[in-house]
Amino acid sequence: MSMNSFGHLFRVTTWGESHGPALGATVDGCPPGVEIDEAMLQQWLDKRKPGQSKYTTQRREPDQVEILSGVFEGKTTGTPVQLMIRNTDQRSKDYSEISQTFRPGHADITYFQKYGIRDYRGGGRSSARETAARVAAGGLARAVLAKLAPEVKITGYMVQMGPKAIDRSRLDLGQIGENPFWCPDPVAAQDWADYLDSLRKSGNSVGAVVEVIASGVPAGLGAPVYGKLDTELAAAMMSINAVKGVEIGEGMAAAALTGEENADEIFMGNDGKPVYGSNHAGGILGGISTGQDLVVRFAVKPTSSILRPRASITLEGKPAEVITKGRHDPCVGIRAVPVGEAMMACVVLDHLLLHRGQIGDAGGKIG
Repeated sequence: MSMNSFGHLFRVTTWGESHGPALGATVDGCPPGVEIDEAMLQQWLDKRKPGQSKYTTQRREPDQVEILSGVFEGKTTGTPVQLMIRNTDQRSKDYSEISQTFRPGHADITYFQKYGIRDYRGGGRSSARETAARVAAGGLARAVLAKLAPEVKITGYMVQMGPKAIDRSRLDLGQIGENPFWCPDPVAAQDWADYLDSLRKSGNSVGAVVEVIASGVPAGLGAPVYGKLDTELAAAMMSINAVKGVEIGEGMAAAALTGEENADEIFMGNDGKPVYGSNHAGGILGGISTGQDLVVRFAVKPTSSILRPRASITLEGKPAEVITKGRHDPCVGIRAVPVGEAMMACVVLDHLLLHRGQIGDAGGKIG
């Protein structure tokens, strides 16, 4: 059984491996008539591509996206859009020493136990390289959203590196592009730089927490029980390589609140629409969007490829010691930010299309 697709009406299938000739995405269900070209998609891939600072892997991939189908004279045709990104800087020889040994913290052992094949070249489908295809598909989703729901804006940033979290009293989204960490707190960004420099030079790595917000999302997206918007968002974010936890709104912290503290009070705004006194729910109630910001956070584990010796076993079951060579991110959370944004875009668009198809303009009017 193959599980390489996600989405319902806007359906994305990714393909390719870390060290294969290329990878990409096939996007089915994209509405026709949406203006798109490779440059429009490339702006998002450029944010994710490796080698942009000393804090990310030094693998040099241009991540140039090619549109192979589904677009004619600069507009989508309504047929499947095929996106391809060629791999140009693979170094499979970096992995030859671990061809018979499983790397701790990696999917090497579970892929072998499932498929019976040991492709040791950089992790194959389990590699974070696969996420380049998601970012390309997310760029297409953003283009569709810009046409159908131009008020929707998606912004991602890091809020924690290892034990070091931002100070939300200093949160300034204008700072996100001013440092290599997508950090909205300039003081924290400098602290993170010194901290990660030390870890990087010692051959170690660290995890991170990424927050993604979608503003301008209309109320009514999502469905009860099994089609909840938060269910789909959680699944989308959890599917990102190295993600080990997802929160919506207050998330785990909601367990420490009282009902009085957690309930977002509702008022009527001057524009005749409901407004909320807070957003502990993360913009979703009963699996359906409220019209507030969608707020999602996900935790990314430390990069498992480190220059520190770790105990493992070989294919023959014998004990071994592993030091993972090659080029790797000391904090993979940095490049996970554009990926989180892409998944948010795909899910929001998918549910917007589902809502239009089932409900249209039949939703309840307040006031």
